[in-house]
Amino acid sequence: MSETSNNIDGLVSSATDGISDNYDQAQVTEIVEKQIARLGVALEDGLLTCHVSDGIILQANRGASRLIEDRLVGRDIASVLGFSDALSLIQAAVESNITQEFMHNYKGTVDRQFRIRLTRLDEERVAVLVMDMTLQRNLDKVRRDFVANVSHELRSPLTSLAGFIETLLVSDIQDESTTKRFLNIMDEEAQRMSRLIDDLLSLSRVEVEEHIAPTEEIPLLKVIGAAIAAFESRGERRGIRLQLEDLRKDKSQSPMILGETDEIIEVFHNLLENSIKYGFENSIVQVRLSATDDKWGVVEVINQGDGIAEKHIPRLTERFYRVDKARSRQMGGTGLGLAIVKHIISRHRGKLDIVSEVGKETNFTVSFPLL
Repeated sequence: MSETSNNIDGLVSSATDGISDNYDQAQVTEIVEKQIARLGVALEDGLLTCHVSDGIILQANRGASRLIEDRLVGRDIASVLGFSDALSLIQAAVESNITQEFMHNYKGTVDRQFRIRLTRLDEERVAVLVMDMTLQRNLDKVRRDFVANVSHELRSPLTSLAGFIETLLVSDIQDESTTKRFLNIMDEEAQRMSRLIDDLLSLSRVEVEEHIAPTEEIPLLKVIGAAIAAFESRGERRGIRLQLEDLRKDKSQSPMILGETDEIIEVFHNLLENSIKYGFENSIVQVRLSATDDKWGVVEVINQGDGIAEKHIPRLTERFYRVDKARSRQMGGTGLGLAIVKHIISRHRGKLDIVSEVGKETNFTVSFPLL
């Protein structure tokens, strides 16, 4: 929260100091509106002015448009914020001349947590300061989840490692093959912990920054091609061929999206890795790129494997959710890959759809808004 935000009450309440004795009410109102407009430009937080009787938004700064949405003036603040008690709180702030402050969970393209402060301007208007607390909320949640998940997921490999280390220390094992087998198991468990920590750190970073939309222009087709090239040799080891199809009608220009290259590559790395792990040997993984008339870039990653029962599909993007826990761990999965995919796609204001049927192909469809 900015220092300007902390001092908003004083700035607004002093807007008319020293001018009311020299100007009529209309002139005072005009001066106050200009001062609020100048203050709004300087704020990163959202600043609105609303009519007391009906909650209609009279002014909105750029910060409000960035945090909420565009074209706010003339709309009802209760419907804009999705908060039914907004009007009664506005009227309470005016009648009592006491600043009202509360937390509000805003449901938009990306869920945010706002601290909202209502301050009386005059009998007909109130200033509404909207401060984004999402980053702080996300950090608190990530800390709690990180401790809980790490303690649970690391307990099993640590117990295994401790058991084998104790056996090697206290037992006089003469058989070299037994010692080597123990060391191989210990190495696998150590690598599993390393993968788990890497994925947890990646997920935590994405969750914290999910509400911040990326601004880099990246070529979607080029990124997909790079991800496929990185996994071709891994697919060949199982006889799986990765096949890219560009189904767009107009192929003269590369589709561009706003994003972070590394994160988009991570999305397709996770989807391709899953497709190779769970696809049948000597099959094809298809990657199809298309574009819709309403300017969405659509990428389908399709594998031919055992498929997924419908009851599991809604939970696939939950952290640590596994359809077959034993098989997933055997293949080196951490249970975090699709959770990372979901949060990256959400940050890029995209969509993820999963369609599958037991015994048939599984289709992961990722959609991004095109420039």
